[in-house]
Amino acid sequence: MFKVENLSNNDNLRVVEQMGNMRVLEYINDLSVTPDMAVSAYFSSKMNVRKRQLLLKLENSEYTLSSGAMQWMLGNIEAVADVKGVGDFLGKVVKGSVTGEGAVKPKYKGNGLLMLEPTFKHIVLDDLSNWGDGVVLDDGLFLACESSVNQTITARSNLSSAILGGEGLFNLKLVGSGIFALECPVPKDELIEVSLDNDVLKVDGNFAIAWSSSLDFTVEKSTKSLIGSAISAEGFVNVFRGTGKVLLAPIMNTKISTIASMPKNV
Repeated sequence: MFKVENLSNNDNLRVVEQMGNMRVLEYINDLSVTPDMAVSAYFSSKMNVRKRQLLLKLENSEYTLSSGAMQWMLGNIEAVADVKGVGDFLGKVVKGSVTGEGAVKPKYKGNGLLMLEPTFKHIVLDDLSNWGDGVVLDDGLFLACESSVNQTITARSNLSSAILGGEGLFNLKLVGSGIFALECPVPKDELIEVSLDNDVLKVDGNFAIAWSSSLDFTVEKSTKSLIGSAISAEGFVNVFRGTGKVLLAPIMNTKISTIASMPKNV
């Protein structure tokens, strides 16, 4: 048996989202700042720039995490490296290099609590049942999932996706069943969900963070001719075609070094 104080009963810590046994914790104020950072920390909190952590409750269950995401674990929990041999390890290294994810995603199983590292990014929870046959993620967004969620990689339908659209040629694909967590540059409240029924969505830039695996994703000219694309100043656009849905962020999915990086003293 164990008992944890100053976690669920901490007035400066609140649960902003919960799905299954996943809880997103958010620190209302940063109380560990130094005097010279106090003003910046105060206004950061007012603008929703806060430390967040994902807390997992294991009940004879198993979770897969992004490499290096674990901060502490409590109880009868066993960490397992999901590698079956040298060949499997090399295969995971290749997959990690092409999807922007860690080469090996460790698994944790048993009973207890598992806390992930703090981040200033936003943690978004979702259920694979909302995505039909699966969901494809933009590079580097995966944080954690129930181990009933299977991870594969999917390739774009044309090489131009990597060369012209500012995207990689491969992405992480989640299939199966269960809940997963993303580390997102914007809060869930700002994500726009576009549902397509045998239709087309064209996006100028890297704004899509997740999309149904049933959609055909290509990169195409914004108009029918190169001259027209030059005149419109749009050039090439990311095109999602078919039936499914796309999550769009109002800003591009790029690293925000001044916000997303944790200070050394946190």
